Amino acid sequence: MNNGIKMSRLKNKLFFALLLLLPVWGGQAAEIKALPALKQDFHEVAALPDGRWLALDKHAVRLLDKDGRQQDSLDVRAQHLDTRVTEGGMQAVVFDADHQQPWILQVGQQKLQVRTKLAPVMFALETLCLYQDAQQLSHVFLIAKDGMAEQWLLSGKSPQLFRRLALPPGVEHCRVDDSRQALYVSEPGLGVWRYDANGEGVPERDLILGRQPYGVLMGAAGALAVLPSGLAVLDATAGKVHILGAHGKSVKPVVDVPGAHALAVSGRDVLIGGKQRWQALVLGDMPHVSAGREKLPVIVARGQTATMARAGDAADDPAIWIHPQSPAQSRIIATNKKQGLLSYDLKGKQLQLLEAGRLNNVDVRQNISWPGSKVDLAVATQRDEAAIAVFEIDGQGNLRDVARIKTGLEDIYGTCLFQPAAGGLEVFANDKDGRFEHYRIERQGKRYEGKLLRGFRAASQPEGCVVDDSRQRLFFGEEKRGIWTLSANAENKGVPQLILPVGEYLKADVEGMAIYHGKRASYLLASSQGNSSFVVLDAQAPYTYRGAFRIGINAQAGIDGVSDTDGLEVSAVNFGTDYRYGLLVVQDGYKRLPDGTQNFKYVAWEDVARALNLE
Repeated sequence: MNNGIKMSRLKNKLFFALLLLLPVWGGQAAEIKALPALKQDFHEVAALPDGRWLALDKHAVRLLDKDGRQQDSLDVRAQHLDTRVTEGGMQAVVFDADHQQPWILQVGQQKLQVRTKLAPVMFALETLCLYQDAQQLSHVFLIAKDGMAEQWLLSGKSPQLFRRLALPPGVEHCRVDDSRQALYVSEPGLGVWRYDANGEGVPERDLILGRQPYGVLMGAAGALAVLPSGLAVLDATAGKVHILGAHGKSVKPVVDVPGAHALAVSGRDVLIGGKQRWQALVLGDMPHVSAGREKLPVIVARGQTATMARAGDAADDPAIWIHPQSPAQSRIIATNKKQGLLSYDLKGKQLQLLEAGRLNNVDVRQNISWPGSKVDLAVATQRDEAAIAVFEIDGQGNLRDVARIKTGLEDIYGTCLFQPAAGGLEVFANDKDGRFEHYRIERQGKRYEGKLLRGFRAASQPEGCVVDDSRQRLFFGEEKRGIWTLSANAENKGVPQLILPVGEYLKADVEGMAIYHGKRASYLLASSQGNSSFVVLDAQAPYTYRGAFRIGINAQAGIDGVSDTDGLEVSAVNFGTDYRYGLLVVQDGYKRLPDGTQNFKYVAWEDVARALNLE
């Protein structure tokens, strides 16, 4: 054999040996790029939008220019680097391993600055990651080895504990996809979980990438990196990277990356840290999946009530009593389903509690005319007694339990009042089985009785309802189907008309309802519980849809957002100061900032009107 043939065969062997060292896309060589700027042994890196770098080694956090030249550094034994672009500039977080403190950093043109240091954690921190919510507020998740975790709100006057949450034990890596409000965590022995990062509403989780036999991971779930339309997951034990789309399914063949220990992202490239220092895996185009949650205007509450004295699903429905001489001294009257009836002032301070049992919905009417007298009443559904509970309200807003009116309903639920122009008071009450009963409340001396005027039925479970007294229209929600209207006059024999079905705008369950009577227009509001939003319609035919909004975090005031709302009430009265153009009161299903029992939030009507361009 001549020397030319021997040399050719040697070149071929070397070529195939090199191929074995390259990452591969399912048997084909994947495109890999060297990163000349990251020649040192950095254990974590973050690519900045302007081409610069943040990098961690054993001694410092280092700010590098595009070519890897150091611009600044902070001496700290740091771990768990993550970054975000915020309204105030580039933000980073690291964990000071020696002092057990998360540091929040501000990245300037040539400078690294410590913006704040959180208090030392009192648990064995395993990982942390940043989150920027739909309001562009900054949060950080702190995750302990035993699965205990905390979410801190960084925006506002100072960092505040937003909530605590339980995650799997042994989580070593986390990342958040802000656009989808998804918190991803790696549980080495099982796989990658997706949680709701938002923190408001019903907690949910999904296993999106499982370890065999629950999925395709051969080893342990490791480092994570959020891509523009997906997620990169490192299986460090098996030396592979999995590329998932936003839906959680694999969209690229598995990549072999022997010796890799860390991931990061630069544009569409996955950065891989390992034996070969840092390299970029070029992904190319990936399937685009739009963000899951629809974008709606977000306003914030300006006030909130004290929390319930009972845990769990307790707070339900508010009503507003207006002080006849001084609207600023008005009261919010609300139900605690496990305790009774409460009243609050406009600062949210609890003023009164009547332990009247399991009250569900409540409504209020004032200056009710009966022969020889006028009175203000609050009426609520008493579930244990299948009755309508009647409470008198004196001139200062104090409540007195005065009567029960038995109904023919077995599982009484929602209620609303109708005050006819001719005087007196009527009440609608409904049952979970869909039945409604319509009563006239009659007053004999100091006694209250009920006269049944009619009954009708919805096809499935209703609850929230409201009456437009001036137009004699009843509006009620059928939780799984939509909003209906019917004449409130018992002598009119019409049938309910569906004015907004569950669908594009309204998400089941349909809950609390109220009417805002403005000088130029009146609006019907309803709680769209399925997506924690509030829809607004014209309160008269053809009931035009005007929009929807959510209630988010008031970071400056330390008031959390609103989710899973049951009841609500609104008034156009000038209550002064924050509520000159009216007040919306809503139940909040999950109290955060910090965690607590349920309460009610106060929203200025002018904020609603501005968000939806209402008159």
